[in-house]
Amino acid sequence: MKKLLCTILAALLAVVPMACVSLARADSAGAFQPKLDRDTECEITVVGSYSNFEALEAEFERFNEFYPNVELTYLKPDDYNNLLGTVLEGKDTPNIFFSYPWMCGNDKYSTVAEHMEELSDPGLELNLDCIRPSLLNYEDDGKLRMVPVFARNYGMLVNNSLFEKEGLQVPTTWDELLAVCEAFRSKGYASPMMGYSKDASGCLMNILVYPEAVAALAGNAEMLQAANNMDASAGECMRHGLEAMTELIGKGYINLEKCGEISDNYTQLILRFFEGDVPMMACTGDTVSGTGKRESQSEAFSKSPFSYSFMPIPMSEAGGYFVDSVSIEFSVNKTCENLDMTNEFMRFLITREELNRMASVKRLVTPTQDLSFDAVYEPFAAVPAERILSPEVIGITDPLATQVRNAAYRVGIGELTVDEAISQYGSIEK
Repeated sequence: MKKLLCTILAALLAVVPMACVSLARADSAGAFQPKLDRDTECEITVVGSYSNFEALEAEFERFNEFYPNVELTYLKPDDYNNLLGTVLEGKDTPNIFFSYPWMCGNDKYSTVAEHMEELSDPGLELNLDCIRPSLLNYEDDGKLRMVPVFARNYGMLVNNSLFEKEGLQVPTTWDELLAVCEAFRSKGYASPMMGYSKDASGCLMNILVYPEAVAALAGNAEMLQAANNMDASAGECMRHGLEAMTELIGKGYINLEKCGEISDNYTQLILRFFEGDVPMMACTGDTVSGTGKRESQSEAFSKSPFSYSFMPIPMSEAGGYFVDSVSIEFSVNKTCENLDMTNEFMRFLITREELNRMASVKRLVTPTQDLSFDAVYEPFAAVPAERILSPEVIGITDPLATQVRNAAYRVGIGELTVDEAISQYGSIEK
């Protein structure tokens, strides 16, 4: 027995170190491994339209743990969208720049497109598999010139504590939405739903209507083509969304006079929500990104904090849609200096860990599969696959989206009827 026990123990002792080595290898398998000389000295510049980008600058610091002599800088040029081509053709050209799907095929950005590196090249070793496939915008030639770093969605901030206080359930269907709005109205809430309403850009009307229009076009190739061609017959794609919106406004569940007191769709909208008396606030994920930083800026929230989350707006009996769209993408300037180190930084950044980390700091929607990593966005992780829509994959163009936005706004403020907006599709101005 003693010999047998010694033999077993010896075997176990021999296996344990090997197991530890295997576990160590497994732990480090997904970690970033530098490929270039770690003593390399160079500069990398990222340009974009954000006034500041603390989340990216935090990634610079992390990258410097591997390459301490690489100087990384973020800059915001004046009039970014209009002057990007000029910046790329200038003397001190950037290494990486913000890019957007609407730049593709746009003659105005032909110079920009000429500078874009092909990012699906296997030699670059970017971990594109960590990104939701619907957000990868491959062009007709099969090349990928933009990689998403943040995503966008449409929905409503929900004051969960307020629902609990009033003994109501957060709605997941159209009938439930109408019922809770009526219940809040009966309890004295002036506007159960609110949002920014002063102009077409970012208005709550578009947030209500656009997902429904995208859904109508997703399964109708003929109507989609007509809509992209600005054919008035395609206006029918907006009908359900417009009618549902007008019902919410008409029944007083959205008080546009109260909404008009919100002066912008970012800081002021967030601070108004933090007053604590708004059950549901329509907005985009871009707005939600500012909530964490502004909790301490709100005197009302600081005194009486509450639980809140962001979820799709249930505009039909089947629930709400998750319109999964790109917010910001990065492109690499293939004519820049230090291209090898630039690609090395991209290889570092385009990973599940780093993209989630950056989204967490900025509190924007991650482009990775991990939607539930931030509790505020967790409701979107529960949306069934058949109700997740990607405008880029469907083929929604920017002019089409603009028509829906203008129609929603003008119907919402009473300048057009639903039928008038539908018949005028393709020529609706702000």
